[in-house]
Amino acid sequence: MRGLALLAGCGFLVAGLLVMSGTGCKRKVAKVETVETASDELSTAVNAGNPAHAIQLVNGFYDIEQGAWRWTRSKFSITLLAPKDAAQKGATLELKLSLPEVVFSRVGAVTLSAVIEGNALPPQKFEKAGDHVFQRDIPAGAFRTETATIEFSLDKFLAAGVIEGRELGIIVLNAALLAR
Repeated sequence: MRGLALLAGCGFLVAGLLVMSGTGCKRKVAKVETVETASDELSTAVNAGNPAHAIQLVNGFYDIEQGAWRWTRSKFSITLLAPKDAAQKGATLELKLSLPEVVFSRVGAVTLSAVIEGNALPPQKFEKAGDHVFQRDIPAGAFRTETATIEFSLDKFLAAGVIEGRELGIIVLNAALLAR
């Protein structure tokens, strides 16, 4: 008898759940917006440690680490809003990065190349581990729209499996297009 009562109770629970999940339920479901999808507006600068900027880190980035930075793969892209008047005056690209000792000790000096909207920028070679800035002037002609996607590539990196399962390039702290 007790087992039958338990089954009957379960039946009411299941029936209740089915009714609530059906189209007849009048309860409004609250829209939950995550931090990573909260911002639809693009910025001229991104902080790799800010989840709200993740939408601008187009590809080649891993999750935030220590609340401040992200590892990249050998190829990675960032979309930035062009500064006001960039189509007339150009802008300056600034990427703050770190070449970790764990990468440098295995591959040596690393060259970072960048292409912005089809315009190749002069590459930069980083010959020691540590913090660096990749800074390049961007001509006005590169800004045909209000946003610009910068595609970066490294000539050397750690292949997946060398020290962990991920391909490891550099660490990015932030990136910006600065008005000139």
